[in-house]
Amino acid sequence: MKWHYNPQLKARARELRKKMTRGEILLWQQLKQKDLRGGQDFHRQKPLDQFIVDFFCPRLGLAIEVDGSTHNSRMDEDGIRQKRLESLGIHFLRFTERDVCTKLEAVLSVIDEWIRDHTAHLSPTLSSKKRSGTK
Repeated sequence: MKWHYNPQLKARARELRKKMTRGEILLWQQLKQKDLRGGQDFHRQKPLDQFIVDFFCPRLGLAIEVDGSTHNSRMDEDGIRQKRLESLGIHFLRFTERDVCTKLEAVLSVIDEWIRDHTAHLSPTLSSKKRSGTK
């Protein structure tokens, strides 16, 4: 599926990539390793629709958000944003900054489980090509 976004968000997304939080950096170091997470490709600070999500896997339509202290005052706004993106078929996993920084293995386990549960329906041909490294 092709995910549309407001092109005006590209500059802001670049800024956010330069100012990632400690939790975002730790999680990105894991997500960008394509041999992990079922071989899924993740993007960081990805514009979608009128918003930017922390991490996004286009093949699975999975957004991963790391909520720091600034999210406490924006919970209503975040809920509206999430509902809008979910209406477009995007799935969300949310973790606190604290959990990513202190319980990274548990966070990765939740992500891996979600990926396993949601890739069972994918074509075996695609899965075997991913594993063998061919395209």
